Amino acid sequence: MSTAERTWEGPSAPERLALLRQAKSIAIVGASDKPSRASYFVATYLQSSTRYKVYFVNPVVKEILGQPTYASLADLPESPDIVDVFRKNDDLPGVLDEAVAVGAKTLWLQLGSWHEEVARDAESAGLNVVMDRCVKIEHARFHGGLHLAGFDTGVISSKRQVLA
Repeated sequence: MSTAERTWEGPSAPERLALLRQAKSIAIVGASDKPSRASYFVATYLQSSTRYKVYFVNPVVKEILGQPTYASLADLPESPDIVDVFRKNDDLPGVLDEAVAVGAKTLWLQLGSWHEEVARDAESAGLNVVMDRCVKIEHARFHGGLHLAGFDTGVISSKRQVLA
């Protein structure tokens, strides 16, 4: 879907910051144990640079970054605040159903992932929705960490970073 065809509007930057500040746990659905995958990159950042309890959901892999994986959201020891999704578009309605069933608060679809019907259904079910944005990039931009892992922001500033 081209951006011209998009009609759904997501939360503003201050609203996304609030979602990240309120969250205590993030479940990465479609987490990978392959260092070349985006989900692995995000997972390493979340583990090393944030206070979140991070859960990995992948029914095939047994362990990622020294932590056990879970076959589904229903298998997690707690309801995650944010469900961060790295799955293909056809899988998103099923992930939404799982997120609603476990009482998640936010459905976060990664960069390149856009599904307006899922967004509307998630909001109708009471979830916050973020689409086509990376949790790692959003967290880093709000906390002065975009320089981590190779993002050259080109910004020189004396402003203090926003503390979570």
